Amino acid sequence: MILRPSSKTSRAALSRRAFAVRDEYTPCRNQTRYERDTKIPSEQPNPKRSPRLLLNPVLAELPAYPLVRMDERRRDLEERGAKLFDFGTGDPREPTDKKIRQALIDGVLEVSRYPSATGTKELREAFVNFMLRRHSVRLDPETEVLPAAGSKEAIFHAPLAFIHPVHERRGISYGTPGYPVYERGALFAGGEALPVKLRKEEGFLLPVRDIDPARTRAVWVNYPHNPTGATATLQYIEELANFCREHDILLFSDECYNDVYSGDPPPSVLEITKERTLAFVSLSKRSGMTGYRSAMMAGDPELIAALKKLRPSIGAASPGFVQQAATAAWTDDAHVNERNRTFAAKRALFESFLERAGFRYTSTNASLYLWVEVPKEYGGDDEAYAVRLLDERIIVAPGSSFGPGGEGYFRIALVPAIQECEEAIARWEGLTE
Repeated sequence: MILRPSSKTSRAALSRRAFAVRDEYTPCRNQTRYERDTKIPSEQPNPKRSPRLLLNPVLAELPAYPLVRMDERRRDLEERGAKLFDFGTGDPREPTDKKIRQALIDGVLEVSRYPSATGTKELREAFVNFMLRRHSVRLDPETEVLPAAGSKEAIFHAPLAFIHPVHERRGISYGTPGYPVYERGALFAGGEALPVKLRKEEGFLLPVRDIDPARTRAVWVNYPHNPTGATATLQYIEELANFCREHDILLFSDECYNDVYSGDPPPSVLEITKERTLAFVSLSKRSGMTGYRSAMMAGDPELIAALKKLRPSIGAASPGFVQQAATAAWTDDAHVNERNRTFAAKRALFESFLERAGFRYTSTNASLYLWVEVPKEYGGDDEAYAVRLLDERIIVAPGSSFGPGGEGYFRIALVPAIQECEEAIARWEGLTE
């Protein structure tokens, strides 16, 4: 049903009718609190009250940042000039490779021009060659790849192209604990967030049996996984891909940690299928380019075509000089191998400490993270333990900040330099003696 204004229809009345149509198509069990409770603002404002800023209801309902105690303590320490050991944010300290930095500089033109949303031919071809080299996946640089200004914005915006906000199958399934952008992208696109609990005993793999095909339009997976570091096998990916194909569900794979590993390389979903599938691949962790904001989307040409139609409206293309730096990054693997040796050394250092101190943690050879259970004496209160570590100038991420299922854990991001890791461990050991 398409609603059009007429001379007898006010815009406010039209808005009310539009919401009525939405509710008509939305079963009660799928309704958000906003859909159940929101009332259309009166056309006649109350002159006795100051005008209230009307926000997007999804934005208005976003929960406040939960780690109030940590924020207050951290600000206090920073104001006092204390040296902090930050293992909380996944932003590695290793320098970006010199060749990449030089390519960025060389890409700054005397006369600036708008970047293309489809990216330069050189960038697309460099990425296609990388995927062939790394995953033995053949991609068409014209129809099956598209650049993004970092994987975060690409992940957030993708549902805008594929979610129909009044359709009964407007849900997006994703694992929890996990990256919060999957949920937020779904909600802002008018979809339904469908979190699926990840279990330690199942290797933190998203259980296919828990995906509701009657409500799910798309499913997000993220392996190697943030925050647990868990990895997926090709056998698991094939099982998930077959389920999605059977139920006409789009498969979105966040692969931003695929090139951070030691030992066996993590696979890509595109090694199994491109049909109704998109992979989101980032340079942030692979090449130490978190501040450059550069990633690629690849997969089904029909899905890529939809994103090509969407993205010029967003204006999220990376600047030309960033695309030139990204071209250099995708072309080279030597700097990635060097970074991975550094991450492996940090991981070995921390795993040795955790075992000496009696911590229980998830062992993995991939991602930047260690997922650790809080000591028993804290009764599963991960935030309380994180605050206690902060007293020792050590910052970790409480597991509860990654959503349901994260309670009782904390995440260590292997980002400080080796020497700082050693200093932090020396302080930490004082708490465990």
